[in-house]
Amino acid sequence: MNKALEVLKERGFFQQCTDLEGLSALMDKGPVTFYVGCDPTGPSLHIGHMVPFFALRHLRAMGHNGIALVGGGTARIGDPSGKTEMRKMLSYDILDQNTVSIQKQLDRFIGFDGKTAFSVNNKDWLADLNYIDFLREIGSHFSVNKMLTFESYRKRMETGLSFIEFNYQLLQSFDFLNLHNKYNACLQIGGDDQWGNIVAGIDLIRRLTTHDAYGLTFPLVTRADGQKMGKSEKGAIFLDPDLTPVYDFFQYWRNVNDPDVEKFFKLFTFLSLDEIAQICAGDINAAKERLAWEVTALIHGKEEADKALSGARAAFSGQGNREHMPAVEIARADFEAGIGVIDLFFSAMGGTKSDARRLVVQGGALVGDTAVTDPKAVIKADVLDKDGEVVIRAGKKKFFRIITK
Repeated sequence: MNKALEVLKERGFFQQCTDLEGLSALMDKGPVTFYVGCDPTGPSLHIGHMVPFFALRHLRAMGHNGIALVGGGTARIGDPSGKTEMRKMLSYDILDQNTVSIQKQLDRFIGFDGKTAFSVNNKDWLADLNYIDFLREIGSHFSVNKMLTFESYRKRMETGLSFIEFNYQLLQSFDFLNLHNKYNACLQIGGDDQWGNIVAGIDLIRRLTTHDAYGLTFPLVTRADGQKMGKSEKGAIFLDPDLTPVYDFFQYWRNVNDPDVEKFFKLFTFLSLDEIAQICAGDINAAKERLAWEVTALIHGKEEADKALSGARAAFSGQGNREHMPAVEIARADFEAGIGVIDLFFSAMGGTKSDARRLVVQGGALVGDTAVTDPKAVIKADVLDKDGEVVIRAGKKKFFRIITK
């Protein structure tokens, strides 16, 4: 097997390939141009979206050329793959804004140079399509019977598949054809839920150009507890620090389940397999801390990763810099007058006051080193240190630095 494909397989980026022998032989001959796509359905990618882009960087490091397609055109319809209901329709202006934001995130992570890696927007060739011409030239090559055999459509037939979504596979196949014609892209990579769309694109290229094309999919990443990768109790773990603060991003990785640590090192870092094995053979908490630092550094930069690490150590071991802990400002006058413990934790945690009350009643609320279990308790200024601060803890894993002025 080609070395680049071996790297992907060893690290867990391998589920299915349309023609492994043929793709391997082609990659042995020289650089292959490939692409991976994502739709700008939100203003930020979340970590679950990033698996194919980590694979892109591995392939690029092995000498191949990667295209990151952001679907400003296909997002106008919505991909039914992996969905139980139709996506919410977003305005074209919002989709354009999301596209710009996501392309910037990908550029920071990949480093587009315009040759070995670059980004395209399929809005450029889809937005002004003539529908009649498209049906004649592209739609005529698709069999409805065959489309309905793909899992993404079969599942949706049970809950209802709109006609507009039914067109999605045609558009994604047309993307592959365009990228093949313009950039000689002959490989599409993506999550295994994209298998049907990828196969359809390969078939379209063969029909219209007689050229060979290939598809490679990755397993859909789930955690050891069965939850979808990139999810927490608060929701998705976004790359945008305004949606998921860097400290929370770091803590997500620091708190992964023990059985996931080695798998996530392989998927979400670029450390060698030997180094990963050595790290995972040692103390599991040290391994989790290293995993959290590595992924945070890749997404947010080493400086932000260092701050998150320092804040976490200050919270959990007293060894780091408390200034790097998540901070919430509350008026000193509120403490002078006395602030209810429910209001204090609600101000720090967000959520609802019912969540804060439950935390207190269940014994998970600490102010300084003191547990507070009475939901009617009033916290006064005597808990503040000489700097007018106090650290509160919600459960075992969440710390907040309260600053007063």
